[in-house]
Amino acid sequence: MIRLATHVWVSAYLARLRMADIPAYVTAKGDPVSGAVVVKVATLDGRARAWQRGYDLMADARVWMVLAEGDEPDVDAGLRRQKLRDPDLWLIELEDRTGRTLLGKDGLD
Repeated sequence: MIRLATHVWVSAYLARLRMADIPAYVTAKGDPVSGAVVVKVATLDGRARAWQRGYDLMADARVWMVLAEGDEPDVDAGLRRQKLRDPDLWLIELEDRTGRTLLGKDGLD
């Protein structure tokens, strides 16, 4: 299977978020071709959830899985540790009171 370069996927994702009026910021740019992507959504009540692409063996498919969730400072601390382990990591941060990410929508999975 041919995969999109990370920077292409990120650009398309940011465009979809803008169309849905979901504020988004790239807070860490990783490898433009093959960097992993983490999406963090802050619900503006002190809580946050971070998502990362993983592989579901039972479904034999790549899926978005929750990497961390809880108080936003705790999620941020975990993401800082993740970035130290993987300098090629992209981090996209969203702000949405209902926690929308659009992950899993057509064209984004």
